[in-house]
Formats: sequence, C-alpha cells, structure tokens
Amino acid sequence: MNPDSIIVRLAGPEDEKYAGTITGEMEHSALLRGSGISKRSPQSIITKMREGKGVIALTRQGTWAGFSYMEVWGNGEFVSNSGLIVSPVFRNRGIAKAIKKLVFSLSRKKYPKAKVISITTGLPIMKLNALLGFMPVTFGELPREKTFWHGCKSCVNYSILKSKQYRNCLCTAMLYTPREKRSRQKGAA
Repeated sequence: MNPDSIIVRLAGPEDEKYAGTITGEMEHSALLRGSGISKRSPQSIITKMREGKGVIALTRQGTWAGFSYMEVWGNGEFVSNSGLIVSPVFRNRGIAKAIKKLVFSLSRKKYPKAKVISITTGLPIMKLNALLGFMPVTFGELPREKTFWHGCKSCVNYSILKSKQYRNCLCTAMLYTPREKRSRQKGAA
C-alpha cells in the first residue's frame, strides 16, 4: 500500500467506532512484545476523540491504521503524548512517525508553554522522540500528582514502579522542554 493513501488527522466523534479496535491492538501488541504498555478502555479513547486530543490514521477507504493521544497534567505544565499504536498491517511505513509528529504538534499548539512527556520501552519511539527534541529524564522530572501514575496500573511492570516509589521503572521517560523554558533554566544555573 502506498503511504500516500494513509490520512493522519485529528480524531473526532466520527472515529469512535474504532475505539475497541484501538484498545484491542494496544493490549495485543503489548502482550506480543512483553512490554509495559498500559491498558486503556474504549471509553477513554472515545473521550480523547471527543476532546480533540486524539490523532488517528486511516486509509482512504476508512480502514484503521494507527492512533495516539495527548493528556494534560499539572494544570497545563505538562502534556503527555501517549498510546501510540499502529496496526500490524501498516507498520514500517512511516505511519507512527506521522502520528507522533501530529500529536506532538497538537500538544505544542494547544499548550505552547507545557513540557511534553513521552514514556516508552520501545526504541523506535525513543528515536522519534529524539528527532523531535525530547531528552531522557529521570522520573523525578515528571508530574508528581498521583493520577499521573494511575495509567500505569494495568502495566505488567507496575509493581516495579510502585516498589520504587514512582522514581523509576523499566520505561524510559523523555521530556521536551520548550525553548523559552530551556533559556530560563540555563540562566538560573
């Protein structure tokens, strides 16, 4: 299939019919890889679509190809880019990169002063993050609110995270800090 025949765009209520497929693939993919992706409910994906916080990839014929979403934390100080998944049929075609770029752009547009978070165990996502200007950070640089970590409860590695008092895990935390904030941080050092 020609990558040009894939449309990557903001998800909306018309895409709610894909929520079960998206969450099913997230869970299936995590089991196959033995990775720590946390489970999401179809309702949580629908909520992201309704809030204008999701990015979806579809073929021109309407076949689901991929998804990701953003979540706001710390009263807008942080925005996480989460749940990036591509259907196995459409992998290795640049779709994850296109989705990641759009969800990152959406995060920056809606919350230009926010630090953008991405937590992953996957090297391809780490590489995409690095291309966008993310840097690896300690978990201490992430939001401290308890609800931030609730999304990890269904992860196979949650017991490790909890035993470490949410200070580290098997995932790599990456953070994009807007230039304005980087400049102020350097000046304070």
